Amino acid sequence: MAMQPLETFPAALRSQIRGIFLDIDDTLTTDGRLTPEAYGALGKLQAADLLVVPITGRPAGWCDHIARMWPVDGVVGENGAFYFRYDHDSRTFQKRFMATEEERGEQRKKIDAVAAQVLSEIPGCALASDQSYRETDLAVDYCEDVGQLDEGAVDRIVAIMEGAGMTAKISSIHVNGWFGTYDKLTMTRIMMKECFDLDLDAEGDRFVFVGDSPNDQPMFAFFANAVGVQNLERFEDRLDTPPAYITHSPAGAGFLEVVEMLLSDAGPSTV
Repeated sequence: MAMQPLETFPAALRSQIRGIFLDIDDTLTTDGRLTPEAYGALGKLQAADLLVVPITGRPAGWCDHIARMWPVDGVVGENGAFYFRYDHDSRTFQKRFMATEEERGEQRKKIDAVAAQVLSEIPGCALASDQSYRETDLAVDYCEDVGQLDEGAVDRIVAIMEGAGMTAKISSIHVNGWFGTYDKLTMTRIMMKECFDLDLDAEGDRFVFVGDSPNDQPMFAFFANAVGVQNLERFEDRLDTPPAYITHSPAGAGFLEVVEMLLSDAGPSTV
């Protein structure tokens, strides 16, 4: 099914939306930066009583900060390896990992071996600059701080990871690999149930997801109200199930289109 322009999102649905899930890199951010307008939009969504949860491939170290400091209701990080949630009233920090601490320790040894293989076999790539802040996965940079690698090199990185028994996913800037079969949607389901007593299978149509790359595909496939920002079009041939809608603008400007649509005169719910 072809992606439809965002303006075709039915106005009658806006009043039923309870929350928004969003990717960060090249969805919320623009050219690697978080603009004041995009950051401010998160606060506007919360002020309208919508749940706001970033669903990102970024590392635990970043997500600790995001959960504590950003106007969000929690964060899912490292492509579904964990969720973090900070309760400002009780000053308590909730951390939920898919793997135990012991399992994560064993996985890191194997991750180091795969990283060495990728770096030796794929010229021009590098470990992501945030790798040292990660708890569970390997992030290989193919265009963030290195020159853009071609699709063949990206596919070879994926093949090395999968050959080592990892799950491998391509984001707009990294190839991420981890041991386990979870993804962004798996941990989003867990977080919503454990933190908000909310069953996404029953209430998924009351949420919007916004993303930009192939590692968002489980979310695109699950959420009827999924939206791609315009730069998703460069990955269209890698998507088995594209989102229902697409914005006119790329990255953070596209995210702002979604926020403006949700906060238009049809108005979101105050559930």
